[in-house]
Amino acid sequence: MTSRTRPNNHSARTRRSVPAPRVPKPARRNPKGAAITGRARVTMPRIAEPMWALTYDVEKDKWDKTKGFRKTQVARPRIDPKDPHDADQVILKLKYTGFCGSDAGIWFRSSFKAMIHDSLRAEGKTTRVIGHEVLGTVAEVGAVAAANYGYKEGDLMASESHITCGRCHQCLIGQRHVCVNEKIIGISRDGGFAEYIKLPASVLWRTDPNKIRPEVAAIQEPFGNAVHASTAVDLRGKTVAIFGVGAIGQFVLMISKALGASRIIGIDPNPVNAAIARKLGADEVIDFEIHDDERNGWKAYPEIIEKVRAFSGIDGVDVAMEMAGYNSSVNNALMSVRRGGDVVFFGLKQGDFKVQDFQRNIVRGTTLHNIIGRRLFETWEITKNLLEARENGIQDKIWNIMLNKGTDTITDIADFVPEEFEKKIGTHPKLIIRW
Repeated sequence: MTSRTRPNNHSARTRRSVPAPRVPKPARRNPKGAAITGRARVTMPRIAEPMWALTYDVEKDKWDKTKGFRKTQVARPRIDPKDPHDADQVILKLKYTGFCGSDAGIWFRSSFKAMIHDSLRAEGKTTRVIGHEVLGTVAEVGAVAAANYGYKEGDLMASESHITCGRCHQCLIGQRHVCVNEKIIGISRDGGFAEYIKLPASVLWRTDPNKIRPEVAAIQEPFGNAVHASTAVDLRGKTVAIFGVGAIGQFVLMISKALGASRIIGIDPNPVNAAIARKLGADEVIDFEIHDDERNGWKAYPEIIEKVRAFSGIDGVDVAMEMAGYNSSVNNALMSVRRGGDVVFFGLKQGDFKVQDFQRNIVRGTTLHNIIGRRLFETWEITKNLLEARENGIQDKIWNIMLNKGTDTITDIADFVPEEFEKKIGTHPKLIIRW
């Protein structure tokens, strides 16, 4: 070392005796602003632009050994201006999301296992955001969505839950509700139990908050199911039996009255549902106990058929609406309709069913209708008109009776506790999560 590079002894001693101050590293913070300390700082994964969501994790939540949804953080969806596939997409900031029977089927692991698992495998993912009854405001808009639809930030939107391809034979002939390539949000693609959702502009439905209160607007999708079922047959002047007056059956009850049905009878073993059906205006309600008969549990209940026929005044009702999906309920509907009458099937359960005395349906000239989803967007237009027409009382009944004015039926995501939420599933016909 030369004299030019040898350190001055005095300055070296000074540096050793006066150490430089240590500047503490700023604490990392989680997305809600709380500092992450201790070991969590090492193990907590980084999520780019995280958001809260209710999810099912195929690896952590083994289908046959778990139930419920996980409240967790996932990556917020964004629109990539460089991705041509994003040009017709819209990001909604969710306000409310409805919880329905399909969601309950996932919660209790009784429905949609194959659709969820297969779609996750195809996407190379392990986590699915659940939920398909959505209402939110536009947060981001792709260039094509803005140009073709005029969507802009702040617009209030509901959404069709079936994402259709627009290319298959069914789509091209106007049957988009049975598209062969459909994806269902919250099941075969990420859904609306989240702070944000990314959707094609083509499935969004503008909603006027001055005409439909937002809590009711959030459940236009399931209400549309009931509209589709109720418009499968001309109900004017008809007697109608509704087998299963849960949420969809309750919607059907109100819609049938608005569409001109003369008299309506509801059938349900759940005393809560039966009581609500009476409040909603059913002319008669049959509540009953389920037969504890594993061998013959699929057969119709003779006492129910007798009461429905007596209600009709002839050999059966004009229209039987099957909304429950149980084998015995299907046969109750088939056995309770008059000669030449109509049976509308909407109730959904997995597995094989037995039809009691099958030839009877042929020789009596019964017409069967199978309903899925909503006709796009014919059903949505009827839904809008029914909810906005305050003289029929439907919107007020949904809010005051079915949703109990929000008491115990609306859960803030910040207050979501799986055990507490599960208790509400069997207590109220309809639940809503507020974001």
